[in-house]
Amino acid sequence: MVSDIMSSETNTYRIQTKEIKTQNPKVDINILLNKVRHERKKKQKENLLFLSIIGSVIVVTFLIASF
Repeated sequence: MVSDIMSSETNTYRIQTKEIKTQNPKVDINILLNKVRHERKKKQKENLLFLSIIGSVIVVTFLIASF
């Protein structure tokens, strides 16, 4: 369900970026804001993944050291 939401957001983002390229050189603030939101979500996912990996390494190290 979450992947469906993310997939639809990504598709919307792609459609909007195509619209930017095909339309007049006018700037639509909503499209730019969606681009920033999309990039921010991507960064948050990367940070969460990185912290999860670090946390997992710490837990595994602690478990190995305790035995």
